[in-house]
Amino acid sequence: MLDEADTIYGPKAKGDEDLRGWLNAGYRKGAVAGRCVIRGKSIETEELPAYCAVALAGIGNLPDTVMSRSIVIAMRRRHSGEKVEPFRRRIHGPQADPIKAEIAAWTASWPQRVERWPAMPDQIVDRDADTWEALVTIADLAGEDWPARIRDAAVTLVMASKQQIHSLSVQLLADLKEVFGDAEQLQTETIIERLISRAESPWTNLPKTHKPLDATSLARMLKKYEVGPRQLWFGAKQLRGYTAAELRDPWLRYLPSITENTVTTVTPVTRLQSVTPVTGVTCPDGMKGEVCHHCGDDGEIVDVIRNGTAAKLHRSCIAEWTQVLDVQTAERT
Repeated sequence: MLDEADTIYGPKAKGDEDLRGWLNAGYRKGAVAGRCVIRGKSIETEELPAYCAVALAGIGNLPDTVMSRSIVIAMRRRHSGEKVEPFRRRIHGPQADPIKAEIAAWTASWPQRVERWPAMPDQIVDRDADTWEALVTIADLAGEDWPARIRDAAVTLVMASKQQIHSLSVQLLADLKEVFGDAEQLQTETIIERLISRAESPWTNLPKTHKPLDATSLARMLKKYEVGPRQLWFGAKQLRGYTAAELRDPWLRYLPSITENTVTTVTPVTRLQSVTPVTGVTCPDGMKGEVCHHCGDDGEIVDVIRNGTAAKLHRSCIAEWTQVLDVQTAERT
């Protein structure tokens, strides 16, 4: 268990390269982390076993290299009206001992090696599957309703993590998609004006420079996606701008899409009382005659829950609402 993990990975972190390398390597069985050790006058290399279960707690998001290897559970600060029994090791530690003994006895009855690979939900693939396979296997061995519960929780958490914006540049892509709308090209000046005018916009005060977004910083942030400004015709004038055609590839690669398919797969979680604390986006069947909390218009509305915040939204408003909520949550933390 590592608390204050943000101090290990944050911008002011120094001297923790060995620990970061060990944590990054430790998600795969058999993995080792290499380091150099000075012994007397010689420098030797050694490889340390890195595989183990790790729980990291910190403020804000950790780097994508860690988040993509993790099961992410978002936490919120307790408000003044919430009452929670404080944990006291001298009191609650002994109460947990019988549970620990029962789990140890149960696991001792397992075969030494589980040969069967669990069937994973269609949405859990690649590194997400690597992360969840062990827990799904345990749930399958436990039987009863645990296999269904763990798969519902996995889909909910993975889908929620795909909706989180982990960097300012990804948020820029999301905002640009909204700014372009159906337009095929826009002037640089028009793009900047529309970005800065957006509600809860971070573009009026960039983190490092504390200055508004301008043509130079826009070009620099999009360069990593191989997108750049070019001379384009707008009527009879040739001005610098960007095209939607060039942005479509990074939009497809880096922006998660909230489709009806994705939403309906997550809905079983809302029927399991013990799993409801899991954060994510859940949308029951559409309801008519109510007002969208994001745009204020009526129409077909769905209930949405994200990071513990509930709202009634149009399906077309879900993406923008979640982006705004994530920015507000990051600013509060």
